[in-house]
Amino acid sequence: MLPAARMALPPLVSRRPALSWRWSAVRPLGTGRARRRSEALAGEALDTAPLDTAAKQYSPKVRQLVRDIAGLTLLEVADLNALLKETLKIPDVGVMPAGAAAHLPAQAAPQDEEEAVPMKKEKTHFSVRLTELKATDKVKLIKEVKNFVPGINLVQAKKLVESLPQEIKANASKEEAEKIKAALEAAGGTVVLE
Repeated sequence: MLPAARMALPPLVSRRPALSWRWSAVRPLGTGRARRRSEALAGEALDTAPLDTAAKQYSPKVRQLVRDIAGLTLLEVADLNALLKETLKIPDVGVMPAGAAAHLPAQAAPQDEEEAVPMKKEKTHFSVRLTELKATDKVKLIKEVKNFVPGINLVQAKKLVESLPQEIKANASKEEAEKIKAALEAAGGTVVLE
């Protein structure tokens, strides 16, 4: 090595003076323009916010109604509800989610009772139950059950078929339930759709 390389270099001098303890004591963290601005905005928001501390005044008639209703028993409240619905012609409606009300069309004018025909709701989801099997077609039926029940192996399908009646599929659509029923009956089983 060269002798000049072994020579110690002078320490680097910083051109910026070090912060003194006084500076940090005078100005704590979190102060500055941003903090002063946020405090000013918060003060403005509070100054312009309306004060809703005044108690609402109710008429004596409304106060008397509240006292009367509060004194009713549950059976009397149910009777009051039924009578109000009848008097005001309010239809019985099930509870619906809050967002669903916005998507409903405007309610049609009430129709005459003669025109109102009770709509028979058609069942859309079925449960497929295997109730019986032919002993000669047991192997075919086990293989078909394995195809229609997700996540089981042949041993589990055999146990399922041997412990009848069993539900094969729940909440199946009409087409899917008919397809499963046809396949299981072709394999030698007796199927009921519920």
